[in-house]
Amino acid sequence: MSANPTAALLIIGNEVLSGRTRDANLQFLATELGALGIPVREVRVIPDIEATIVGTVNELRAKFTHVFTTGGIGPTHDDITSECIAKAFGVPWEVHPVAHARMAAYYASQNPPTEFNAARLRMATMPRGCVLIENEATVAPGFSMENVHVMAGVPRIMQAMFRALAPKLERGQPVVSATVHADGVFEGQIADPLAAVQARFPALDVGSYPYFRPGPVRGGVALVAKGTDAADVAAAADQIEALLLAVGGKPVRGEPKLDDNTTKG
Repeated sequence: MSANPTAALLIIGNEVLSGRTRDANLQFLATELGALGIPVREVRVIPDIEATIVGTVNELRAKFTHVFTTGGIGPTHDDITSECIAKAFGVPWEVHPVAHARMAAYYASQNPPTEFNAARLRMATMPRGCVLIENEATVAPGFSMENVHVMAGVPRIMQAMFRALAPKLERGQPVVSATVHADGVFEGQIADPLAAVQARFPALDVGSYPYFRPGPVRGGVALVAKGTDAADVAAAADQIEALLLAVGGKPVRGEPKLDDNTTKG
C-alpha cells in the first residue's frame, strides 16, 4: 500500500496570534482530513504579513501533498491571503469571471439591491488559474491553486467550503484510533510499558493524555493508538488495556467523560 498523502494547515491572521480570536478550525480539519486518509503533519499560525505568507506557502506546498489555509480572504485591507497566494505562484491577481458574475448577481438580487463595491470585489479577485471552491454558506467562494486550498477563517463558512472541496481531494487509507482510559493512573506509572507498545507498533502514533478532575480520584490518563491499519490499532489497544491493568488501573474503552472542571494534558 502506498503512503498516505499528507497535509499542512496554515492559519492566517493577526487576531489569532493576539488571542482575540480562538481558532476553531484546526480540530475540525484534522478530524475530517484524518477520516479521508490525509493526516495533518504540521500546523502554522502566521500574521497578515505578505512576506511571511508567501514564504510559508511556498515552503509548505513543496513539503506536503495538500496545504489548507484559513483566514484572510474577506473584504478588508488586512485580508491579503488571496493576493499573497498569487505572488507565491508568480501569477497575476485578477478578477475571476465566474466568481464576479455570481457575486454581482447575488448583490443585485437583494431587496433592496446591495452595492457590489470595491471591498466586496476583493473577494472575487484571485490568482489566475485557480479553481473555485464552492461555498453554500455565503456567495463568496474559496479557491484551490494546485495543492494549496484557500478557505475562509469563519468556521461555519470554512466548513461549507471544505465539504465542497473534500470529494475532489487525493486521499488515502482512513486514519482510525482507539482510546483506553483509566482513572487514578498517571503517566509516570505507564511511561516504560507504553514506550514498549509504541516500539512494537512503529507505524502507529501511540500517545498519552492525562486529565485532572477535582475530587479524591483527581484524574487519570487516556492512552490512544492511531494509524491506518485497523488490526494493528486494535492489537495495540489490547496491549494498552493490559498495561493499565498491570499497574492496578480499571481500563475503560473510549474517551473519559469530561466536564467544565476537568483539565486535559
